[in-house]
Amino acid sequence: MDNELVELVMEDTRERMAKALEHVKSEFATVRTGRASSVLVEGLMVDYYGTDTPLKALANFSVPEPRLLVVSPFDKGAMAAIEKAISNADLGLNPSNDGQVIRLAFPALTEERRTSFVKIVRGKAEDGKVALRGVRRHARQELETLEKEHGLPKDEIERLEKVLDKMTQDEVAVVDTLLGQKEKELLEV
Repeated sequence: MDNELVELVMEDTRERMAKALEHVKSEFATVRTGRASSVLVEGLMVDYYGTDTPLKALANFSVPEPRLLVVSPFDKGAMAAIEKAISNADLGLNPSNDGQVIRLAFPALTEERRTSFVKIVRGKAEDGKVALRGVRRHARQELETLEKEHGLPKDEIERLEKVLDKMTQDEVAVVDTLLGQKEKELLEV
């Protein structure tokens, strides 16, 4: 019984840490580098005949050149609404419409803009680390509850806390690696 409860706590902790890591990855993906990427606009909400619809449900995306994103709407009648949503998103992109597709030219980033993006990414990484530590803290509280309610031995709690610390350190190291990759990508000219 006790082992099953402990295993449930540990499995829940693993899942929560994996979700926190996925969130960090998705946050990093939203920070623009000098390259064109559909990730920046896929989630934009477009007023499609009175209904807010994600852009990825209304169009295909292609990247024919490193600094050019082409948005091909399924319904040509949605062109104006898509253009408006991109313009209002404050991404620093000016959509150009030829009647068939919308082209988004990604300007080269200035040094100042790159360093501000690096600061943003570092903040997102720190938020991810805080979330991971929060998961560890929650797991420790659960283990303490098991100790009080089910008489889990103190030495077993200490062993599990060391496992939790190791899991947290490993996940924080992954965040640091992702941060290093993203910084390199942002500072690349």
